[in-house]
Amino acid sequence: MSWLSVTVDVPEAESEWIQTVLTEAGAAGLEVRDGTTPQLPDVRAPKKGEAIIVAFYDDQENADEAVAAVKEHVPQAAIVVEPVVEQDWSVAWRERIKSVTVGRLWVGPPWEKATAPADKVCLFIEPKMAFGTGDHPTTSLCLAAVDEFMKTHAGCSVLDVGTGTGVLAFAAKKLGSGLTIAVDNDPVSVELAKECAEENGLTGIELSEKTLEQIPGTFDLVLANILANTLIALAPLIAPKVKHRLVMAGVLVHQADEVKQAYLSRGLVSVGEVIEGEWIRLDLARA
Repeated sequence: MSWLSVTVDVPEAESEWIQTVLTEAGAAGLEVRDGTTPQLPDVRAPKKGEAIIVAFYDDQENADEAVAAVKEHVPQAAIVVEPVVEQDWSVAWRERIKSVTVGRLWVGPPWEKATAPADKVCLFIEPKMAFGTGDHPTTSLCLAAVDEFMKTHAGCSVLDVGTGTGVLAFAAKKLGSGLTIAVDNDPVSVELAKECAEENGLTGIELSEKTLEQIPGTFDLVLANILANTLIALAPLIAPKVKHRLVMAGVLVHQADEVKQAYLSRGLVSVGEVIEGEWIRLDLARA
């Protein structure tokens, strides 16, 4: 399959915002090169104080939408659109994928199995075309919330909305959750999550493309690591699913109040928040 890449050079301070813009335009994946990431050989590195973001699109219309959105937000951004051929991104990006330790959890790629720590609950996530390898701040923030909640709620029910690779649902199951359902509207993500579940020897997790309307009941822990605009749009469907705790990420700090209000107005109360860089995790509970 042929793909299009949209490469954007922006000031590093604008990087998080532009990543959100490109994702909202339908990017199937992002590559970020900045001062915090090691560079692959023969890959153009950003200038000092800048970041290079490469977004991948499977059609011209989405690529054009991405270009227009970037120009609207950062008119001075340098943008290049060019065709690429689909490849196994995990091979090209292996040198960038880093394992992470969050509380009792260790998350890393399958090729680090031999060196995974014996004293941690380990998850092996293949970094393909779905979000959630553990090394992104929003994922690690959610993993920390899962770890903390599971310390006192063994056997609890869990719903993971927009599961991506399934890493949050897998973490909950490994730490002792009962009924665990993970959904995503992207069939590619669901298939990859199923592969990851098999890789980790996990059973008893329902992974599907079901909509929230198709899922009955409420859940002790609801997880939603998705973009702010989607969280707001889904508030009427997500809020009623919360029996005890809701954990949301994928939210930039300046978007927090709007996202939070969408859920406070539906009977939930704020019980905390954690900030990492430009990202914030919002913790809410049933009043």
